[in-house]
Amino acid sequence: MPVFDFSNSKTEKKDPECTYTTFQSNEKVPSPEKPILIIDNKSRQWKHHSCGVFSNPNQKSSFEFKEQDGVFPADILKIDARFVSLVKWLGENHISVRLSGQNTEDGYAIYKIRETAFGGAGKLSAEDGFLQFMIERLLASNAPTELPDGDEEDEDGDDMKLTSIQSITDFMTCAGRTMPDNIRLWARRNLAVAKSHEVSQEERRHAQRALSIMMNIQWKNNYFESIDPVEARRILDEELYGMEKVKQRIIETIIQINRTHTLPAYGLLLVGPAGTGKSQIAYAVARILKLPWTTLDMSSINDPEQLTGSSRVYANAKPGIIMEAFSMAGESNLVFIINELDKATNGKGNGNPADVLLTLLDNLGFTDNYMECMVPTVGVYPIATANDKAQISAPLMSRFAVIELPDYTAEEKKVIFSKFALPKVLKRMSLKEEECVVASDGLDAVIEQFADTTGIRDLEQAAEHIAANALYQIEVNHVSSVIFDADMVKKLFE
Repeated sequence: MPVFDFSNSKTEKKDPECTYTTFQSNEKVPSPEKPILIIDNKSRQWKHHSCGVFSNPNQKSSFEFKEQDGVFPADILKIDARFVSLVKWLGENHISVRLSGQNTEDGYAIYKIRETAFGGAGKLSAEDGFLQFMIERLLASNAPTELPDGDEEDEDGDDMKLTSIQSITDFMTCAGRTMPDNIRLWARRNLAVAKSHEVSQEERRHAQRALSIMMNIQWKNNYFESIDPVEARRILDEELYGMEKVKQRIIETIIQINRTHTLPAYGLLLVGPAGTGKSQIAYAVARILKLPWTTLDMSSINDPEQLTGSSRVYANAKPGIIMEAFSMAGESNLVFIINELDKATNGKGNGNPADVLLTLLDNLGFTDNYMECMVPTVGVYPIATANDKAQISAPLMSRFAVIELPDYTAEEKKVIFSKFALPKVLKRMSLKEEECVVASDGLDAVIEQFADTTGIRDLEQAAEHIAANALYQIEVNHVSSVIFDADMVKKLFE
């Protein structure tokens, strides 16, 4: 629930010139009723959109309105505790801004702050959008448990791409509290290295690269909003035919998340023959959770360093696949889809990649050798796929709730081919349903042709082949439609 309490406001600073008090708020979308800050309007009613600059809070906590008839300072009365450092930074750098607000009995209630100029009296260290980037990150963060005390360690901010040392420094000053404590401490240390002239250029380069990666990840808490089970079921039905037990198990997981507002302690392990839709289920769950997803293909990973990254002592050092996944997602809450988990035991002398996965799956934090920092993993939901669970080690198996996917029956394959696979291909090829028809005996022939194969991939390829042949006959032989009976199907797949 949003926290917004003016009555319990607390004096921000001991400086007698400071006019404002702070309040705690978890509001994500400010409004005149739930503003970012309030400015005194007793001497003058301010315009809905007003321009000016914040005075340096070390001199006076006010805003200087630039009106047509002059410049008019007005005291800041109240401010969201998350924005104290940002306002101080804007004042110290004399950044021109435009405020959007409304005059109320309590004062001029500000709910938007935008930059209006990049040159002249002041400019931002980063490209266009940097201020908005930080404000969005601040709004996405929770109210600080302790109100800022005005020192240089007060921080908070949001998402763009921070690459320069100056933009990273400004972000740390204004938005550092949106990051976990250990990452904020790590960032300060690496920022010192990146700025130092007492270390090698290579060390400075690595520190700046690591900072850029870490700063551009939005570190979220592990609280999950409720998910609509009806919408979740619709997505599952859209992606999968049949498999009622599998869908039931996934809906149970959704209901569990709704009750606890946290991810389950165990990920999902989908076990079944090739082509039964294991990856489709994983993608569907990611859609239901409304999380970004990334894939780890364990059959192509034979060295643990691919996952953990390499130490900065090496010239070609770089982060591992897991850290890069966080960077690509841009946030700490995401779905890791681990394909072919049963292939994760084949290390090549440098250790076992499967052992690295254990730290990721335990949700206690993951350490990348390049970043040299423990990354929180409480918002990571792993979904693994495997063909043979007998090949998976006991420690890995114990981290998952296992869902076994049976192969499709002949009748189910008929429905999948005629209702899903073929219509999908026809739509992609811009063919009408009446232009490519598979007769009843032709459908039996298709299923019989692939009776010895598992899953539905072969059926999808068969649909592609049939549709392509129909398109060929229509274009070359100038027929209006093609009907595939059993003989035509058998001849086509000879």
